[in-house]
Amino acid sequence: MLSGGYKFKQLRHFAASGLVLLGVAGCASLPPVRPAPATLPAQQPLAHLTVATPDDAHNLTEQLLAGEMALARTDLKAAAQAYGKAMLLTSDPSVAEQAAALAVAVHDDAGARRALDRWQALGAKPAPLAQMRAQLALGEGRTAEAQHQLELLTASGDKDAWRDFGRVLLGSRDPAAAGRLLVALATPARLPADPKAWLAMSEMGDQLGRHAYARQIADAAVKRFHTAETYAWAAQLAFKAGDRKQAMTLFGKARAKDPKNIRLRLAYASLLQHNGDAAHAARVLEDGPQDTATYAMRAGLAARAHDSAALARVYDQLSHAPDEQRIHGAYLLGQLAEALGHPDAALKWYDQVADSDPHAFDADLRSAVLLQAQGKSAQAHDRLAQMQVDYLDDPPELRQAYEVDADLYMREQRYTQAIDAFSHALQVVPDDPGLLYGRGLAYAEAGKIDQAVADFRHLLKIKPGDVDASNALGFTLADADRDLPEATRLIEVARAAKPHDPSIADSWGWLQYRLGHLDQAAQVLRGAWQASHNPDIAAHLGEVLWKQGHRQQAHKLFDEAHKLDPHNATLQSALRRLHP
Repeated sequence: MLSGGYKFKQLRHFAASGLVLLGVAGCASLPPVRPAPATLPAQQPLAHLTVATPDDAHNLTEQLLAGEMALARTDLKAAAQAYGKAMLLTSDPSVAEQAAALAVAVHDDAGARRALDRWQALGAKPAPLAQMRAQLALGEGRTAEAQHQLELLTASGDKDAWRDFGRVLLGSRDPAAAGRLLVALATPARLPADPKAWLAMSEMGDQLGRHAYARQIADAAVKRFHTAETYAWAAQLAFKAGDRKQAMTLFGKARAKDPKNIRLRLAYASLLQHNGDAAHAARVLEDGPQDTATYAMRAGLAARAHDSAALARVYDQLSHAPDEQRIHGAYLLGQLAEALGHPDAALKWYDQVADSDPHAFDADLRSAVLLQAQGKSAQAHDRLAQMQVDYLDDPPELRQAYEVDADLYMREQRYTQAIDAFSHALQVVPDDPGLLYGRGLAYAEAGKIDQAVADFRHLLKIKPGDVDASNALGFTLADADRDLPEATRLIEVARAAKPHDPSIADSWGWLQYRLGHLDQAAQVLRGAWQASHNPDIAAHLGEVLWKQGHRQQAHKLFDEAHKLDPHNATLQSALRRLHP
């Protein structure tokens, strides 16, 4: 948007009233009209004046307005055309500058040259003019001219010259040419006495694939300036190049220069973690000022190391930190409280997560899960129902809210409600594989085998050969004792893909039971039970053993399944079949 207003002088329209001569003929009651005098008074001089009003193409205000409206709707081509006309109607150099910038942006090279010439004629400043001429030349592939203009730009003494130099190169459509110009012009002999400029050029070189140049400038910056930032950047480049020893040395020097710098400590800790020294990384982070980023990384390191004492320290420190840190860290505090086994405290922290916090959605989800785990299912589902209203216009979050709702209903064995929640989610994201799989399981658990089979078959059309879908459909058919040849083929596909998966082994063993192969079924299910103490597997193996006459072993397995899950549906089904 250009500042200031643009006006033009509007000529007034004048209404001139001349003499009106009426000729009346054939009227007997009036005397005859006398002839007009030989000489009439002259008409007023403005009576025949025609005033020219500018058309839109020559109206500066109209063109500027058209350009701004085009920019507002991001129509750069139309904006460029409007400003290209406007610059010819004013002596303001800023209009020509805008016209040139827009022409370059839409790759109207001819229009850009005209605008640049007009801008120069109106008194453009040398540095920005050189920047834009370089940008145009680089876009046209005239590398020599681009280099000449960039030399003028960087030699201009303008305080933003090197920043604008970088913008030209980073905006180039030819990264290779940009890289060559960077190496040729941004040399130690030409760069200003500002470490930030050196670091910016080094980083640009790294982005443009000029890694040797990037390290050369970084090392030269270290020798010249000896700042913490130059040491840290050189360390990062050394690490990327595989020289971890040099990287560690340089980061050590960076920390010595600025031991309280949080950003440096985070970078150093990341390097230590990548180097396999998580304990040292944790010590670096713990030693010095803290913010939410250091607390979060410390918590992550402690969680991966299963170090509950370290988690407790982070929780204690953050919960007693200044108000601002506590507010920003409320979600992390909730996670820590959960990890430490304090669900009530976790709920309290999650409730303090602000609506504007990027973790607000996740905090509500975790709250719902915790409420359900505490036996407060109604509150959990109420929370999720509110989220389904709050995120109605946000499909990814809405889908997730429905899916978690469905998962909680599945845990509660309320399969009808789970089916409804999965169906609502599928209205948001039709044919979503995860949702189809979940609803298929809910249908199967609810005894609606036809619908379950339909969902699993539809899923296999979307993802042919999917292992989980193949196993789920195969097991569902086997459990219903129908289409056993198809079930065999499907579970064989799953077994080939995951030969050591206990859940697939359970499906295969249960299929053998349905086929009447009791010995093979018992053998496969024993292996699955040894690999995973899952109550479903225990119930299946127990039923097979019962049919083989091994009642004592079967009872033992049923007891194991009951201990693992007192409400297990597979166990209850088995007991109903065996004790009708």
